[in-house]
Amino acid sequence: MVSLDRRSFLATTGGALASGVALNTLGAHAAWAAAGCAPADPGRIGYGELRRTAARNTGEELLALPAGFSYVVLGRTGTPMDDGTLTPIAHDGMAAFPGTRRHTARLIRNHEVRTPPGSPTGRVHVPGSARYDELGVGGTTTLEVDLRGGEVVRQFVSLNGTIVNCAGGRMFGNRGWLTCEETTAGPAQGWQRKHGYIFEVPLDGPRPGRPAASMPLTAMGRFSHEAVAVDPRTGYVYETEDDSGKPNGFYRYRPRDPRNLAAGGVLEMLKIKGRDGYDCREGQRMGARLPVEWVRVDDPDPDLENGAPTCAQQGLAKGGAKFNRLEGCWWGDGSVFFNSTSGGDAKNGDPPNADGFVEGYGQVWQYVPGRRGGGTLVLVYESPGRRALDSPDNLTFTPRGGIVLCEDDASDADADPHPLAPGLANVNRLIGLDPRGGEPFEFAVNISDDSEFAGACFSPDGSVLFVNNLGSTAAADPPGRTYAIRGPWGRGPL
Repeated sequence: MVSLDRRSFLATTGGALASGVALNTLGAHAAWAAAGCAPADPGRIGYGELRRTAARNTGEELLALPAGFSYVVLGRTGTPMDDGTLTPIAHDGMAAFPGTRRHTARLIRNHEVRTPPGSPTGRVHVPGSARYDELGVGGTTTLEVDLRGGEVVRQFVSLNGTIVNCAGGRMFGNRGWLTCEETTAGPAQGWQRKHGYIFEVPLDGPRPGRPAASMPLTAMGRFSHEAVAVDPRTGYVYETEDDSGKPNGFYRYRPRDPRNLAAGGVLEMLKIKGRDGYDCREGQRMGARLPVEWVRVDDPDPDLENGAPTCAQQGLAKGGAKFNRLEGCWWGDGSVFFNSTSGGDAKNGDPPNADGFVEGYGQVWQYVPGRRGGGTLVLVYESPGRRALDSPDNLTFTPRGGIVLCEDDASDADADPHPLAPGLANVNRLIGLDPRGGEPFEFAVNISDDSEFAGACFSPDGSVLFVNNLGSTAAADPPGRTYAIRGPWGRGPL
């Protein structure tokens, strides 16, 4: 564990420090898993045994947390916002930025709404605003939060006119949020416009009643986007793809101008050097270093409606590497870390994908850029089974050198009950990785419903962990919620 003063943390890009410690954590965790160890007594690692805990502001028992930790509920689905709209459904990816007032943080939060075109159910919508698709149901909301008491100072829609806004990442220079559509739907599915793009949500500009104009960055690719991470030196944007049931790619966008992504650039897919179609989904050795090259995606905005090859098909045709369900993505220590939610050799029991691949419990990868554009790919962790880690989605590295992984247990075959959540068949957790021993530990359990955790991020001063409970993506119940968790962080590795 490392110590960190407030000034050091504020000087970083949202907690992208202590990453050397974080990398050591992943390495220790990989060694622990490779040795075939089982999870230790939960009372002896992490922050100790968890207990059902009521929210300070609502009294509801929604989370199980270690002793000494508390939380408040923010931005629950249906809560009135300052622009006159109700908080939408499906709370997903998120980032925390310095607030506009002292002792505040500003959250930009995605809403992965999956209702039909124009549906009013939980829609992200401000009438009369500039939006890409008039029938769009997704988008982002912004919350200003007082870090001392956990109260919401203001909240409003900051982008609308998009659909299925899943995750994203910080813009170059921390100027805002890149929000990603996890779909390639279009007019054939009833929408007015084609979808499958990345959009910018600037930090400055959107305000109650005046969301940012939603303009797709088509050169960055049309595919089922999940998350992005930006190299703060070059401005290159690394992108993950989550298209279930088929091989996915890991992409790089090299913009002409990092501060103007709409000015165009080159989209590429990762390829293992000298190994066409290398399959990263299984049969991998943790710690092995795979040399990387990049192949160009010639048509980043394919006309899928008329049979054009997808971005993944274009990259795979040139020998690109295969992954399965790439989701969370994070930059630090000069590297990109990203999750393959269902990669790995330990199988979860779901039916095979179309190409015969049988899904696993998850992998964590690291890409280290090379000086001449190549680089190295390393599998730093692979889950040996659901008890250790089941389907990692979003991830974040903490200001004290720990790692938090959000579970999205999507397996239909492998029930995942938990003694703290009676009545739920598939329970999702926040899993911490401990740099002191490499063992995974439960930090939080969603005891309210079976939806995933998402959008974990720390406040700029490192005092509060914000995280979302997705809720339903098509109905108001179960609701989406944002949690603000406080506690004795220095007592453990997070």
